[in-house]
Amino acid sequence: MKHSVIAIGLDSTDPVLLEEWISQGHLKNLSQLRQQGAYGRLINMEYYKGESAWTNFITGCLPYKTGYWSKFDFNPSTYQTKTLGAHGAYNYSEFLPFYNLGDKYRVAVFDVPQTTICPNLNGIQALAWGAHAPMIDRASQPENLLSEIISKYGDHPADTFHHNDRSDWYNPASVAKLQNQLEVGLERRTAITKDLLSREKWDLFLTVIGETHTAQHYFWHLSQTDHPLYQQTATPGKDPMLDYFKAVDESLGEMLAEAPKDSYVIVFSAHGQGANTTDVLSMVVLPEFLYRFSFPGKSLLKSQPMGMTPPPPLTPKNPKDSWYKLLHQLKNEPDAMATFLRSIEPKIPGRFRPYLSKFYKKWAKFTKSPQSELFCWHPSKWYQPYWPQMKAFYIPGFSDGYIRINLKGRESQGIVSPSEYHALCDELVEQLHQLTDPRTGQPIVKKVVRTRENPLDDNPKLPSADLVVIWDDFAVDVVDSPKFGRIGPIYFNRTGAHRPRGFWFVKGPGIEAGSNLPEAHAVDLAPTILELMEAPIPEYMDGKPLLNTKVIA
Repeated sequence: MKHSVIAIGLDSTDPVLLEEWISQGHLKNLSQLRQQGAYGRLINMEYYKGESAWTNFITGCLPYKTGYWSKFDFNPSTYQTKTLGAHGAYNYSEFLPFYNLGDKYRVAVFDVPQTTICPNLNGIQALAWGAHAPMIDRASQPENLLSEIISKYGDHPADTFHHNDRSDWYNPASVAKLQNQLEVGLERRTAITKDLLSREKWDLFLTVIGETHTAQHYFWHLSQTDHPLYQQTATPGKDPMLDYFKAVDESLGEMLAEAPKDSYVIVFSAHGQGANTTDVLSMVVLPEFLYRFSFPGKSLLKSQPMGMTPPPPLTPKNPKDSWYKLLHQLKNEPDAMATFLRSIEPKIPGRFRPYLSKFYKKWAKFTKSPQSELFCWHPSKWYQPYWPQMKAFYIPGFSDGYIRINLKGRESQGIVSPSEYHALCDELVEQLHQLTDPRTGQPIVKKVVRTRENPLDDNPKLPSADLVVIWDDFAVDVVDSPKFGRIGPIYFNRTGAHRPRGFWFVKGPGIEAGSNLPEAHAVDLAPTILELMEAPIPEYMDGKPLLNTKVIA
């Protein structure tokens, strides 16, 4: 007898926090799910962990097979980076989503991020209603389904499609606004999910609660006492992140009340979160470190001298300033015109501000300045004009630290010969492991991964980075290098960031109540769902079914 599979993702939810809150009695529905079924931890990619997690789950394949590591593509001929496709998601041309199952199975998919409308799906699909960083166009099948949903229940109030589900830790008004948007968004999501789930008995119903991702990115410092910003921002006795997860838990209870009684229920996350070690270290510290490595004695970032006691974490004077704008205050600006234009920008009416950037591009061309962008969306853009002259440089991302060697024969203006490649990597790894947090003296690098043995390996499915820096698990705003001096202090940005750990709960016919499952990989979820559906499992999948006859009767 076939049973429905109801799979609900809690995007980026961290298992360490979840297990702690369940043990403290906070999440009653998840606790009940734990008692009625089985629970286990998942791991995902140790590096490129933030970018690749959803593609790994959706295809059942690792990035070595799909070739998808990040939303950004690097062109070694032009030294330019660009977003893959329209918005950065995997294109699924080689490996389709695992639920593209044809006429034999009725499938409903709602708001799964970074996926696509499947051509061979018998059911309904509605994408990018309110997913965090969906990286795809809004679409549905039937075509009018998404407009029907929005007409009946409303759009997501945080405008997640344009990445407006965010706040700044130093701006209490923006934090409060985001809290309200996530609450309203969850209420609407719950109603939509209950509606779609109750329309028929689906063979597979797959949806994702995206607000959990956002809440951890922006409320971590208000919840976790070991974050450097907790003392100056949090209210004792209040935990908005826990409060939000209590609301998510209640929402889960409402959703699952619509599930058929004999169905398999899976609640999962392919990856988790912890204190943010990426926005400051990967996006600011690493590009500056590599710049100093290539140009000893030079710096693009204003920093304290070594040996000084670091000040408290930097707090902006104007809480309405964006993080990217604040970083420009820390830049060693060689161009007085750029400094002047940024200073007058707040006084210029919004409709005229784009003309400032256009004027500066012309000014930079006239003065032959390597800097041509007045307002850079990513700190690495400061350094991009110098990449052809650098031994190694940082490739933009939002997770780990991605280092590209400027290699002769691969880069159009490469300066490192293949015979020097491994020695240079050794030197970089050694210097990276010497980086410390001057507040504590602790090393900040956990590991440096080498992605290729042969520097001239042209396999298109390898990542663009030659080295990937995996930072330790604590938040840092200032870094010391014995050889290259102090970098920072730097303004903190988002306070939570990705970890490769995930989890899954499963209950249903034959699942032993209260049982524990061995640690598995996130790519194992797709074939497990297919097996529970009694659907064929593609041979190309890297993942394997997690439940065997010892668990399923």
